[in-house]
Amino acid sequence: MVGGGVFGRHHAAKYMRLPGVTLSAIADPSHEARRQNAMTLRAPVFADWHDLLGQVDIVSVCTPASTHAEIVRAFLSAGTHVLVEKPIATELDEADELVRLAAEVGLVLTVGHQERYVFAQSGLFDHDDAPELVECVRAGPWTGRGADVGVVLDLMIHDLDLVHRLVPGAVTDVNANSRSVHGRLPDEVSAQLTFEGGQCVELFASRVADARKRSMRLVYSDGTIEVDFLTRTVRNSTSRVIRPLALHDPLGESVAAFVTAVQAGGTALVRPEEARHALETALMIEDAALLERAIAGPEEVALVA
Repeated sequence: MVGGGVFGRHHAAKYMRLPGVTLSAIADPSHEARRQNAMTLRAPVFADWHDLLGQVDIVSVCTPASTHAEIVRAFLSAGTHVLVEKPIATELDEADELVRLAAEVGLVLTVGHQERYVFAQSGLFDHDDAPELVECVRAGPWTGRGADVGVVLDLMIHDLDLVHRLVPGAVTDVNANSRSVHGRLPDEVSAQLTFEGGQCVELFASRVADARKRSMRLVYSDGTIEVDFLTRTVRNSTSRVIRPLALHDPLGESVAAFVTAVQAGGTALVRPEEARHALETALMIEDAALLERAIAGPEEVALVA
């Protein structure tokens, strides 16, 4: 494990339940994180993740997003299979390099887009026709986690990964606006995407909301599917057969699928090329929001900052 914070501890717990897997090391620069992990997980702890290079077969990278590319690159180069939390990187050229490197060295590289497992089990990916309209909401109160990147790379990217699995083709138009509360990075973003097939996608992400909300609405020619990720409920007025969203363990399934892909020499459900695609669209949204704020002028930006 690289990163012994909240997500790292969750990952570690999942690995410890899998047969044939030994949690051999946890790296985190925080003395307190190392103390807690050594006490609760009973695994060797290190301050520097470089000490793990060449010493482990697989690794989960649960560090701030801005560090992902450097750490993933180093472990792939050292011969280690990698599961990295989203996003795969923060720059497109970094993602391209990681995709290329994983293919060259023949190692599994997968990314923690865990909602993919929820949708895959429900059957929402089993239909050929794309929704005409997709509306996504992902909001919650401020926690301080993920603050090294804006809310698009922190939260919205989950929905972008799902959107690209549901809607084929390229994005042809992007509009976005943003609001910053804690520092200069956007904490709330609204975006509208148009795909080459004419489909429209509306997304809203906030990490400064009063309450948590995770939902998706899919409008088809014959009806609507509404998904509530928090309650794991689905309302379906279409002719499509959609299985219930069981209250299962997406992270546990993600970790187990990663281990299975490594052991069997297969491909993980979330391929690095797909994570790169979500990143590309996320960066397009960030650029559109930045342009909108520049056009608004300093006075209007000050009102929303």
